[in-house]
Amino acid sequence: MNRTLKIYVAFLVALLVLIIVVDANRPKPINWSPSFDVNAKIPFGLYVFDTEKDTFFKGDTLETIKTTPYEFFDSFYDYDTLVNSYEIKGTFLAIAEDYFIDQSSTDELLTFVGHGNTAFLSMSNFSITLEDSLKFEYKNKFFQNEMTVQLSNPSLDTTSYPMKIGANGYYFSKFDTLTTTVLGYQKIEKEQQVNFIKVNYGDGQFYLHLQPMAFTNYYLLKDKNAAYAEHVLSYIPKGKLFWYPNQVNKYGVSNSPLRFILSHESLKWAWYLFLLGMIIFMIFNAKRKQRIIPIIKPLANTTVDFTKTIGNLYFQEGNHDTIMEKKIIYFLEKIRHDYLIDTQILDEEFIKKVNQKTGKERQLIEKVVLLIKRQRKTFKSSEADLVELNRVIEKILDTTK
Repeated sequence: MNRTLKIYVAFLVALLVLIIVVDANRPKPINWSPSFDVNAKIPFGLYVFDTEKDTFFKGDTLETIKTTPYEFFDSFYDYDTLVNSYEIKGTFLAIAEDYFIDQSSTDELLTFVGHGNTAFLSMSNFSITLEDSLKFEYKNKFFQNEMTVQLSNPSLDTTSYPMKIGANGYYFSKFDTLTTTVLGYQKIEKEQQVNFIKVNYGDGQFYLHLQPMAFTNYYLLKDKNAAYAEHVLSYIPKGKLFWYPNQVNKYGVSNSPLRFILSHESLKWAWYLFLLGMIIFMIFNAKRKQRIIPIIKPLANTTVDFTKTIGNLYFQEGNHDTIMEKKIIYFLEKIRHDYLIDTQILDEEFIKKVNQKTGKERQLIEKVVLLIKRQRKTFKSSEADLVELNRVIEKILDTTK
């Protein structure tokens, strides 16, 4: 190690020590980000709620969902035509800043509630699918001063609970009065707005709450606000509860072995400076030692072009039967892979399962089954048959709403 390198190393070490000392003596700022993570002890985490959930739901049975709601509830659905319902009953519970449930799980949740179950969702916004299915709309009102929240049932609670830090101004601006019951309000600048409703759906109910901050660490420990959260949760029917923690924030937590270092600012900057020093060291040494590396162009991926060429060849020669058969094979494979449906027998049960899991119109599914059966029976098709089959398959496999 030469003299210059020793100076570089000594300088970096001294700089790291100085940064660590300064950062260790600096007061740690409060993290006010809306985490809604059950392991987060910051003001807007759900650590207190998760710890005390057995107290909130005393006498109920709680089960934490560790997969998506679709995977969880679909595994309990009995597809027997004589049953056609879920083997479990209870309430789905989710609390988060934003709506984080995927589309397939949303459809499954609607089916679950429609079969006589309950869902409690406390979030600042909801998906378009829920809005359309439950026939409600919501808006946001900006406010600077304090707002208050309260329940509509005076026999349950008449107290107005103040909220300001982190609270949002979302409220239900429109809903179907025939199927909806107002359960709570919020008041902003003397204007009263609905922020908690119950919506009947099928044989079950959705409880929708637009102020999830009420369940965070800050508000559960502030004054008597825990009573408000407790009274809101008291509307949930007794029995089995399926608790679905906010998975979105969990995805944001790194699983890297460096997670501890990167979670502390002083160690994080020490790590970055170390990496920077190593890069500078390698650059200065590589100048004299590393030869120029020739650029090797990667091989072009001609798979798509090849597929297009073969497809055009079949089409130009009028070989519609071959294209039809390959289209059918592709469609049935997608159904087996994406929806786990047996495609050996294309009967009424097959049509029913595809209709339930894709949410597409039954007429489309019946149409594609008819085209497939006709093709495999005659093995003769026209260009119009091919175009019709392709159109129906694309509509069924289209996942956009």
